[in-house]
Amino acid sequence: MNKTDALIIGAGPTGLFTAHQLKLIGLDCEVVDNLDKIGGQCIELYPDKPIYDIPAVPECTGEELTNNLIKQLKPFDIKFHLNERVEEVKKEENNWIVKTNNGTTFLTPNVIIAGGVGSFEPRKFSPKECEKFENKSLFYSVKNKKIFKDKVVSIFGGGDSALDWAVELSKDCSVNLIHRRDEFRGAQATIDKVHKLVKEGKINLFTKYQLTSVKGNERLESIEIKHDNNEIKNLKTDYVLGFFGLIMQLGPIANWGLNIDKKTIDVDTEKFETNQKGIYAVGDICKYPGKLKLILSGFHEGALAARACFKLARPNEKYRFEFTTTSTSLLKRLGKKE
Repeated sequence: MNKTDALIIGAGPTGLFTAHQLKLIGLDCEVVDNLDKIGGQCIELYPDKPIYDIPAVPECTGEELTNNLIKQLKPFDIKFHLNERVEEVKKEENNWIVKTNNGTTFLTPNVIIAGGVGSFEPRKFSPKECEKFENKSLFYSVKNKKIFKDKVVSIFGGGDSALDWAVELSKDCSVNLIHRRDEFRGAQATIDKVHKLVKEGKINLFTKYQLTSVKGNERLESIEIKHDNNEIKNLKTDYVLGFFGLIMQLGPIANWGLNIDKKTIDVDTEKFETNQKGIYAVGDICKYPGKLKLILSGFHEGALAARACFKLARPNEKYRFEFTTTSTSLLKRLGKKE
């Protein structure tokens, strides 16, 4: 069991800055995120989109902001649990026991929800029978491309992810690329490369088709796809990859006994604590009078929540506010010389 002063759910900008604030005042923390990378919405939804509301930073992209926040955390040893989703939170005396879908368990007096508007989950195939093949021979992301070598892989989607993996896997696999439209949404250079590989016979392209069924016992054996004109094709395949983008779900948070209204959580404006003692919400997921859904607002909320955590994590110590410009103890934590 992982014991920590605070557990942060969400590795987006607000979660990262909250982790910085916790470490700055001498508290330990760990971070859990459903995505396989640090950065939250900034990385997953708009890595190249300009951001203009960060104080003293005239303009930066989501990726640049994330990289700078990670750099800011470098003096501290923070453990990230990526590709994990918190499934269960229950009270045990003065602590919370938190469990993830991967079986990781935490014991902590403080839980800070910095999950944006919920966790990111892939849009899935419609046929119900796809579920039994998930994470076996049907995937919505690629964790280990080596398993596809010398196999038949059917890739669904028309964006950058589908096109990039079609190009990459065509080097060692037989690739079927299936898209429900004639047009693709990816980078033009990649689209051109796909069409070149189609002409060379390295990619089998099927446009205006959608998946209607999957067949197999323990492992996937074939798929059925249907054209807009109702023509049906059966394709033998070893693996299926679906890249339809992400949707945001509140997920298990909805069952934690929090005051939730329209997928946001009510908090106070002193500690950003919810109706459950020791559980805080910061960033886009929290709600209070005058709330602004800005990154800078999330930074302010995280800073106050971090200070509130001190009382529960160090009940026998008194928190004393210090300025980083003058405090020798804070400078030491940052690895700076006096």
